[in-house]
Amino acid sequence: MTANQPESQPRQLPPRVEELTVDGKTIYLVGTAHVSPESVKDVRETVALVQPDAICVELCPSRYQALTRRDAWRQMDIIKIVKEKKALFLLAQLIMTSFYRKIGAQLGVQPGAEMIAGIELAAETGAELVLADRDIEITLKRVWGFLGFWAKLKMIGHLLAGVLSTEKLDADLIEEIKKQDQLEHIMAEVSTAFPEVKRRLIDERDIYLAQKIRQAPGQTVVAVVGAGHLPGIRQHIHTDQPLEPLLELPPPARWPMVVKWAIPALIVAMIIGGFFKGGSQFSLQSIYIWVAVNGVLSGLGAALAMGHPLTVLAAVVAAPLTSLNPMIAAGWVSGLVQAYVKKPTVADLEDLPLAISTVKGFWRNPACRILLVVVLSNLGSSLGTFISGSWIAARFF
Repeated sequence: MTANQPESQPRQLPPRVEELTVDGKTIYLVGTAHVSPESVKDVRETVALVQPDAICVELCPSRYQALTRRDAWRQMDIIKIVKEKKALFLLAQLIMTSFYRKIGAQLGVQPGAEMIAGIELAAETGAELVLADRDIEITLKRVWGFLGFWAKLKMIGHLLAGVLSTEKLDADLIEEIKKQDQLEHIMAEVSTAFPEVKRRLIDERDIYLAQKIRQAPGQTVVAVVGAGHLPGIRQHIHTDQPLEPLLELPPPARWPMVVKWAIPALIVAMIIGGFFKGGSQFSLQSIYIWVAVNGVLSGLGAALAMGHPLTVLAAVVAAPLTSLNPMIAAGWVSGLVQAYVKKPTVADLEDLPLAISTVKGFWRNPACRILLVVVLSNLGSSLGTFISGSWIAARFF
């Protein structure tokens, strides 16, 4: 019996497996729960039964590396990440990873075990492995880029609430999580609150997965995907759809850049105008307000991240200046200082997967601390700009 003769296979597929015929090839959709041992069994039984030419897994290259290379953390260059302004993005990834590890620990199941089974079976049987999911960085950038300012703030609140929560999962919630996709369950509440998030996070990936599975080589294909994606895959797999629109990054909004330059210009104008309105003493007082409020709040952010004293000092000094230059942020300066004075060791990077499982670990791990310094220093500087700017405007007008 060959892989090209699926019709001759006895019908003993696991009940959660769906068989589809698309363009003359037979596709077996294994709808999995990412935290269920039964899903691993379904994958193994299906592959053994149908002997596929290709095995598709719901992974992108970066998530594939994360699952298969446990030493990947030690390769991370934290200084390069800060310089490339990716600290917030990496911190968001760590928060999501932390949330998922909490769930896996409470359920006693290794997250992604069914995907690992698919990878191993592809190697064992000679089937071609297809990484069928869209790159996680593109997904998150599309989710983030199409949100408004207040929606972004609310999303950050949801993510932080997830990592800070110590509440145990009850049985009903566990069963609900078992039915959902890995990324979907992490942001389920966010998707409900913001339909635009669901569109980018779930619906677009349904289309992407369907097309990658449809394009998989061979006549017999096994696709290991989260059960939550099955309805969307069934809807889109029979029609040829281009993937390029799903890979486009959202264009940068113009108004944030306008605001970034307008606020410093207005502050400088009020300080100069204050000289003619109330004399040099009036302008000096405005400068003192700007320097003190910006510096103190940015330094406070670095201190809350448990930054080195030199890091706190760097935030205090940098914030009043960087707040007037949108091309530089106080957090980038303080983050680089923290990275140089407390550069993470290989052991610190290797400890990241364990450290991010607790709030205390987030603050104690030197690599995480650098990211926190960047984010909290910037947050303090932004708050300082708003408060000091409002104060100076109230005095001037």
